[in-house]
Amino acid sequence: MMNAPARVPEVSSPVRLEAAFQVPGKAHDIAVLVLPGFSHLALHAYIEPLRIANAVSRLPLFRWRIAGTDGQAVVGANGLSIPVDVTVEELAADGSYDCRLNQFVVVAGEPVEKQMTPHLNAFLRILARRGIPISAVGTATWLLAQTGLLAESRCTIHWSRLAAFSEVFHKPRIRDSLFVRDGQYSTCAGELAAFDLAVDLVAGHAGAYVAQEVCRHATVEGQRSGSNRQTGPSGLAFAGVSDKLAMAMRIMEENVETALSMGDVAGRVGISRRQLERLFAIHIGQPPARHYLRVRVDQAKRLLEGTRMPIIDIAVACGFISASHFAKCFRIINGLSPQQCRTMVPAWVGPGLG
Repeated sequence: MMNAPARVPEVSSPVRLEAAFQVPGKAHDIAVLVLPGFSHLALHAYIEPLRIANAVSRLPLFRWRIAGTDGQAVVGANGLSIPVDVTVEELAADGSYDCRLNQFVVVAGEPVEKQMTPHLNAFLRILARRGIPISAVGTATWLLAQTGLLAESRCTIHWSRLAAFSEVFHKPRIRDSLFVRDGQYSTCAGELAAFDLAVDLVAGHAGAYVAQEVCRHATVEGQRSGSNRQTGPSGLAFAGVSDKLAMAMRIMEENVETALSMGDVAGRVGISRRQLERLFAIHIGQPPARHYLRVRVDQAKRLLEGTRMPIIDIAVACGFISASHFAKCFRIINGLSPQQCRTMVPAWVGPGLG
């Protein structure tokens, strides 16, 4: 896995490579812990930019190892397994690893809530005490939050877990971003956002030119900022058509727990309620109140699927006055009750998540 032979054409440059690139003294050493059910897409989206950086620079800028909780191959979400180069015990033991670890990355999958063990918790805390930068890819942010290492830190997680994360963990400051760096810890949304996190690492370690070449080789238009939203807000498509409509949709998304009246939404946008209704009728094809209801019900559905919070608590968190009112609205939008939706939640979502 590590340091696969480079087949990328070298960058032609009239100057010495040492002058073109920010050449570090030695390779940036990275260990990537993969946990059962991990996303192969996220793993390779993180590693491939490092390989390409080595290839385009013709320098050993990065070195990586695949780590496991034991020496056994780890099976990903797609059923394919990956061999392990080093165990967490070897990484934790002083002097057993042949070079100092510069970065530790965790790639987890869907059953992340069940993957925190006392052993893994202790290991992550050891690395934190040593000052080693730790990155969590996708749902792995949940693991760092469980250790308490993210307290008061800005962080992100895959969009499907944003609602559940914000309800279960109150201290970390969650963001709907591609990736977030905050001191010793960095978190990213996973999947293709792992590419952006890796390119950011390349830029910081080897310079913007190498990062640009990595993007060019990967046929990516350019380096994306970590502050970019994972998925555009529902009103984004209307930003060029009607900024007022886009603003109204954003206000609704940002006010789920305490539902606003349509008069309040219109007032914040700076238009009349009649104008607001006309905008939604023309561009959305439904009244603004109906759209707002769907926004709140969709948030509730994410909480039903991602946590074991009591249904009444979910109702309150999404601005409904009672469980019966919530159930009625939920059925109107989804065609089934909140209880029926809950029965479809995967078994790995444990009772300790509420």
